[in-house]
This record gives sequence, C-alpha cells and structure tokens, in this order.
Amino acid sequence: MRILISEDDGALAEALRFALTRAGYAVDWVGDGLAADEALKQDVYDVLILDLGLPRLDGLEVLRRLRRRNTNLPVLILSGRENPDEKVQGLDCGADDYLVKPFSLNELQARVRALVRRRQGGAAPIICYGDLNFDTVSRIARIQGRTLALSLHEAGVLEVLLNRFGRVVSKELLVEQLYSYDKEVSQNAIEVYVHRVRKKIADSQLTLKTLYGRGYVLDYAGSN
Repeated sequence: MRILISEDDGALAEALRFALTRAGYAVDWVGDGLAADEALKQDVYDVLILDLGLPRLDGLEVLRRLRRRNTNLPVLILSGRENPDEKVQGLDCGADDYLVKPFSLNELQARVRALVRRRQGGAAPIICYGDLNFDTVSRIARIQGRTLALSLHEAGVLEVLLNRFGRVVSKELLVEQLYSYDKEVSQNAIEVYVHRVRKKIADSQLTLKTLYGRGYVLDYAGSN
C-alpha cells in the first residue's frame, strides 16, 4: 500500500513516515500544496494524509483539485484547529476522515487501515484463501494455524498478491506498492522476495506462478 503525506511540519511528517513505513506501507512526503497536487496526478496512491495549512496551495484547494479529477482516493485530513466549521468544510470538499492535532500514531494508523478497507469494498482485516490467512493489521500470515516467518517486504509482497488474487501482478506494480520514490530498487530484489514467499507457502493450498514477461499470479494449486 502506498501513502502520500502532505505536511509542512517536517518533524511531524518524519514521525508519520517512520511509523507508517514500519507498519509496512510505502510512504512519500511532500511539504507544500503544489507539490502534493503534482504528486497526486500520478494516481499511484492508496491514501492521502493531508494537512490543511500548507504553503503555496492550501490543503482544501489540493482536495478540491483531487476530486475534480474524479478520483476516489481516500483522504485523511490533519488539522491543528478543532473548528467544527473547518471540519464540515473539509468533509464537504471530499475528505473521508478528519483528525485533530495532537493525535496518537496508533489512532492515525487505525484510521488509515479503515480507509484502506473501505476502498477495498469493506474487506475484512483478515484475508483468507484456502488454508492461508493473512492479518492485515498485524501483518502475520498463517497456514493451518502455523505462523510464517516473513520479513516486512515479504509480507508486503504477499499482501499485494492476496489483494489481487488470481490476477497478474507485474514487478512494476510490486515496486510501486512496496517502496517510496526515494528508494532505488531493482526488479531483482522483487524476484528475491517472490522466491522467498513461494518457498514459505509451498505447503499451502495456494501456488505462486511466474508468468515470464508479465509478472506473478497467486492462485489455488492446480488451477490453470
């Protein structure tokens, strides 16, 4: 999952970025509204965390431009002022949630998870296919109750594949979903993570196929 943070307070942005990265998200950060507007035109994000008091272009205008592009990207507004009128204005402009500073990082992460589930059609926090379960909150995978020893990136690869179960997932999409733009990542690294995930789910009812030149498919073993 990929998140864009648009926040001009560098210390707060870095704290959010650190916490969300540790939770397994790919996180990008911009410090002003114009940079946010340009980044959002790429349409690669799953959630936007948006401060209202941004320089160069205020947060509400960033939100208005986003919605005029007819995107349903979930938006969580951050504000330093507990002003009911401002909250109403933000929600009326198309925000999905609103959080007043100061807030706990645990609450912010819970709200981000809720927005992601909502975008996925209200999906349950636990994804189940065959005898494999993946908890999207704890990011723990189990096969018949046995916990898999997955690294952060391996868990990320598995989650992306589970969310697109039965469909082709390209290496490029995996890179987009797992890494922020300031990380230089080779596709060979993705191949390594996929190989490790394949070995760790080998005794499950699922199979992870490589379609050369196209990407990967997670599906039931024995399926065509």
